[in-house]
Amino acid sequence: MHSVWFGEFLGTLMLVLLGNGVCAGVTLRKSYAADSGWMVITTGWALGVLCGVLVAQAFGSPGANLNPAITLAAAVISGNYSQVFVLWSAQLLGAMGGAALVALHYGPHWKLTPDPAAKLGIFCTNAAVRSPLFNIFSEALGTAVLVVVAGAIFSRGVSASGPAAGLGPWLVASLVWGIGLSLGGTTGYAINPARDLGPRLIHALLPIPGKGGSNWSYAPIPIVGGLAGGALAGLLLRFAHL
Repeated sequence: MHSVWFGEFLGTLMLVLLGNGVCAGVTLRKSYAADSGWMVITTGWALGVLCGVLVAQAFGSPGANLNPAITLAAAVISGNYSQVFVLWSAQLLGAMGGAALVALHYGPHWKLTPDPAAKLGIFCTNAAVRSPLFNIFSEALGTAVLVVVAGAIFSRGVSASGPAAGLGPWLVASLVWGIGLSLGGTTGYAINPARDLGPRLIHALLPIPGKGGSNWSYAPIPIVGGLAGGALAGLLLRFAHL
């Protein structure tokens, strides 16, 4: 139970459990966190990233990608694509597992919340203003910022030996918090194809009371945007030799 695949699976599960969990707490009726707002959501996601990274590293994935776009960026940087689909499978299954646990944890609350769109927003993202090209650009930009700044955090230019032991995950969590606060208002900042697709699949599969549709027409946008942003940022880091 100690491997890169299992680390990615369990770390992504923890990320989505806490990330979708804060969305559920803020959205669902009769939750003590109901209506507490965007600051709580972005903070919860940032801490979810921190916990996911720590769990992934502890269980065998030192890189703790937790994100297909980061895995793709790492492959572009190194030129080694052999593990891309293996890690993607772990990340997608982990995201599905985390979303399923959120659905179970908030079991009695679903039927008390009448808005199907609000329930869907707990699981996956949507555009505040639907404009596909701008929405793809928003996801690509947010993901590129994630990859470039994460690369800078661990670069020789910032510290010859890297961040002090244990500090890296905190810096990455702060980065995700910043992206959410600054760039997240347009599309809900998936910046992670597995984080969006896995929970969307769980929303479609589980018998959640009054859930409505899963908005599959929007589903390609965080995938295309995230992977494009990750690949382009990976090219920049490869040629910059950080």
